Amino acid sequence: MTAEVFCADEQAAQPVDTARWSRLAEQVLDAEGVGAEVELSVVFVDEPTIAELNTRFGGKQGSTDVLSFPIDEEPPESGRHPDSGGSGPGEPSEPDDLPLLLGDVYVCPAVAARNAPAHAGTYEDELALLVVHGILHLLGMDHEDDGEAEEMEQRERALLARFHRAPEDGQLPPLVPRTTGPWLPPRSTDATPPERLRRGDGLDGPDDPEGPG
Repeated sequence: MTAEVFCADEQAAQPVDTARWSRLAEQVLDAEGVGAEVELSVVFVDEPTIAELNTRFGGKQGSTDVLSFPIDEEPPESGRHPDSGGSGPGEPSEPDDLPLLLGDVYVCPAVAARNAPAHAGTYEDELALLVVHGILHLLGMDHEDDGEAEEMEQRERALLARFHRAPEDGQLPPLVPRTTGPWLPPRSTDATPPERLRRGDGLDGPDDPEGPG
């Protein structure tokens, strides 16, 4: 079993194949050892929406290409993070009955399309990079210093080569165990017990508005 990915297209500026990107997210989580009973949301939004999120939660002005919002260590609230809403119809679930919420990745296709020619190449390549980049942030990776940035970029390339577009020479970059981030490297298991999921003081906040490292 794999983690459950909820993918939504809430913009109209660019075409988005939600099934394709949901599958990519599932494959990345599986490769990272994140199994069943874990949920992730990937939401494609327009520029005003991501700019508002960037200002409200990141304290930065203007639109960006991707934002990652981890869920904290506390039992999950009703509703979606970062905005927690009402529980809706039906009886509220007990915390023990709820899946572990990894977090939310917000991607702006309009910014992705604009950045693609000078960055990943095609629009689809840029979206794939942003989905992978956002997920790796949720798993604790970052690019605050050169060492972290290099490790994150290498991992992005390895994951994209396996699950998005294979290299022309057929040589896959090695997918080595991560040395940064609170999530442990992959293990062969269907489910990821909570005690394996986090260590340290928690996960990082919204992504850098400049986009992937």
